[in-house]
Amino acid sequence: MANQVFPTKGNLMAAKRSLVLAKLGYDLMDRKRNVLIRELMQLVDRAKELRGSIEKTYETAYAELQDANITLGVVERFANAVPIDDRIEIETRSVMGVEIPKVTHPDALEAEVPYGFLDTNVQLDEAYAAFCKVRNMTLILAEVDSGVFRLATAIQATQRRANALKNVLIPRYTEIIRTISDALEDKEREEFTRMKIIKATKKS
Repeated sequence: MANQVFPTKGNLMAAKRSLVLAKLGYDLMDRKRNVLIRELMQLVDRAKELRGSIEKTYETAYAELQDANITLGVVERFANAVPIDDRIEIETRSVMGVEIPKVTHPDALEAEVPYGFLDTNVQLDEAYAAFCKVRNMTLILAEVDSGVFRLATAIQATQRRANALKNVLIPRYTEIIRTISDALEDKEREEFTRMKIIKATKKS
């Protein structure tokens, strides 16, 4: 590209401005990438903790369900009394322009038992509470996993842009500036030599 740019002072100034902008863009992309990586690492650590906790919570919930089945018989009729719950609310927060989901549930803290107490016992109540906890933890894990995916995708895109600036545009404009500067210096030397010859000719 440097060979295609006409060596003028105007093109030299334009190339210098473009180089400044390319370097500024690279610095911004690099900072954004670092912030996103820090956020990603925090979410990855949180996901690891959640997966460890959720496995134990599932084990507890199924153990409680088994106890309820043993003491009450098959609790399918009680399970059918539990309505389908789709009251999930999704909001977002922005991290360097990347939208990270925030998943909440109205009953995340207090779960209302949807069945009567006449034919049930404490084992069923404990099983229901355990599965409510599993649901809430699953929502949080889904939120974290989605955030990890979005951040990882954004980091890759940011890295590609930063690499393009660092490895393509910045070297390109640097080469253009060098080529134009060399051409202008040669032109100035030629003009200086020409003027000296003209002066010498006039004196003679």
